[in-house]
Amino acid sequence: MTDKKPKNVFREGAISSEFIGASIAKHQTKTSIGAHNIFLGQVRADVINSKEVIAIEYTAYEDMANAKFHEIREAAFQQFELTCMHIYHSIGTVKTGEICLFVFVSSPHRAIVFKALEFIVEKIKAQVPVFGKEIFEDETHQWKCNK
Repeated sequence: MTDKKPKNVFREGAISSEFIGASIAKHQTKTSIGAHNIFLGQVRADVINSKEVIAIEYTAYEDMANAKFHEIREAAFQQFELTCMHIYHSIGTVKTGEICLFVFVSSPHRAIVFKALEFIVEKIKAQVPVFGKEIFEDETHQWKCNK
């Protein structure tokens, strides 16, 4: 159950709890699903050199990033027995405490969704050309290093 062309996974600003809830609700009619797993990436208020992060401004080479998200999606469908998968990533400014990455996987069985979600999130962090500029309380900024 894979798509043939890359989808645009980017959403302007933070990913709202309403959007996440609606995405989950849409799957209640899919009775072949036995388990869902969700990863929510949230912007942290890290303190770096005595300055607190108040937001991250995300930018990306969107065509390249969407192609890489698609590649990861296809690899996950080949490796795991997934019923469906959704990936959304913020573009633009996301404040601390807000959601910037939403990955949602479904499968007939619970063990699969745990393994698949970890695989997908690790691949995203390592391979997708999305960049974050940390914005500090004093309005200075620096490029974020993924950890």
